[in-house]
Amino acid sequence: MRSAPYLLCVAALITACGTDSPRAKESRARDEVSQSLDARRDAPALMAKTEGASGSMVMPVAAPAPSDASSAAMPSSHSVSDSVISSMIIRTGQASVQVDSLQRGIRAVRALASRVGGFVANSSISSGDNQFQSATLEIKLPASHFDDAIGGLQPIGSLESVSVNAEDVGEEFVDVAARAENGHKLEQRLIDILGTRTGKLSDVLAVERELARVREEIERQEGRMRYLRTRAAMSTLSVTVHEKAPVVAGTGAFGMLADAFRQAWNNFIRFIAGAIAAMGTLLPLALILGTIGWLVWRARRARGAAGEVRPG
Repeated sequence: MRSAPYLLCVAALITACGTDSPRAKESRARDEVSQSLDARRDAPALMAKTEGASGSMVMPVAAPAPSDASSAAMPSSHSVSDSVISSMIIRTGQASVQVDSLQRGIRAVRALASRVGGFVANSSISSGDNQFQSATLEIKLPASHFDDAIGGLQPIGSLESVSVNAEDVGEEFVDVAARAENGHKLEQRLIDILGTRTGKLSDVLAVERELARVREEIERQEGRMRYLRTRAAMSTLSVTVHEKAPVVAGTGAFGMLADAFRQAWNNFIRFIAGAIAAMGTLLPLALILGTIGWLVWRARRARGAAGEVRPG
């Protein structure tokens, strides 16, 4: 019986050790809430890692920022410097040169094109007996040597006229570059949407069609930019070289008389032709006036005859 109280004390101690105090329960609950919040914050990163490792998509993940390489490849309007904009000028010119020999003038123009780093793109020659002989050569040359080409025309012959036209396409170039940049950004967004799309097949196909349209528009704009760069880098100079007008030798006194008789005959023919043309108007008018005159004459004659028959 004496051991019974001791047994009760031991049992009470064991029960107290197996039971948590209120303070311990509160501390454990706080730890569980903290672990739950940490797990929620780490869930998106864990899902992204799981998607990259397994290839299966758990939930949409925010699109990653574009890399530096893709950003550098995009034609940015902010990266277009003022020097590039100021150099986007398309220059074209036309010049006329009188030379003593057409063939020597053509060779001189071709040599000038080679000297300024250009080439003859198109050419046309017009010549013949007793005709005005001329040739037109279209030169493509670097824009930086355009003024040198104009100055090199003077030694070829007598420079008659020079016309230069400058078209500033800098504003258009900046506008096209901005559109291409926005197109690249839209393309990247569509690629991200296509990579995280979990909807219907029709939705995926719609995104692919839109992506194809955006890429086609980007290619068109980049092609326009390349065209503007090429046109601004290469100028066009059209040079027309010609000889003096042929002089016809005189034919002497008999030739002058023959020309005078020929001119008189031509004048006579023109007079006869004019008279025949006028008869179409004069004949009907003369017929009408003659009829009216005849009627008046008949009336007067009848009145005179009636007066003679009346008794005095």
